Amino acid sequence: MNLRVHSYESFGAVDGPGIRLVVFLQGCPLRCIFCHNPDTWAADKGTETPVEEIVRKARRMRPYLGNDGGVTFSGGEPLMQAEAVLEATKALQAEGFHVAIDTSGGIDSEAAYALLDAADLILLDVKAPDPERFREVTGVSQEANRRVFDHLRETRKPVWIRQVVAEGLNDTPAERAATEAYIAGLNVQRIDRLPYHELGLHKYEELGIPYRGAALRPPKKEALR
Repeated sequence: MNLRVHSYESFGAVDGPGIRLVVFLQGCPLRCIFCHNPDTWAADKGTETPVEEIVRKARRMRPYLGNDGGVTFSGGEPLMQAEAVLEATKALQAEGFHVAIDTSGGIDSEAAYALLDAADLILLDVKAPDPERFREVTGVSQEANRRVFDHLRETRKPVWIRQVVAEGLNDTPAERAATEAYIAGLNVQRIDRLPYHELGLHKYEELGIPYRGAALRPPKKEALR
């Protein structure tokens, strides 16, 4: 089975425990206002890559990954390619690699649930706790996201919470409290509040895509504590 791969990061240090081989996959159903990878949106782009090639890359990196690292599937949205990522996850785990899935939880298919259940760790992106704000931020309904969060509560899968924070969008104490309520009951191991940045702005210009986040600003440091 093949995956559509956008790119790789060979020595990822923030996408799960230890040093990681990060596989960025192609395709995403969301159109987040602060997305810095619009080049991953189109599901028909990227490079068709056999699962075995991913496994070979991980094998070659084993001395650097050590016992604490592993492989992280990011995107884009890995749940869009759930069946192929599940095959890759099982193949990697069979060789002793820790596998993490970096997802927004925006797809609630049976294949997506099977992948979430198989992974060792979920890096779970919180877009917005409020349904109206969720649609404003992502362009889609929050319904599937809520069902995925409920599934992760039921399975007690370990998760690292990630949330992009921007001034005027979600940097207030009230917004933080709403996020804490939204993730209540999850098996949260870590929370990372990530400052909004404009490092991907040039990609919108190159792709000719309007940038919806033009009014956003990085948050003050105290909003990330």
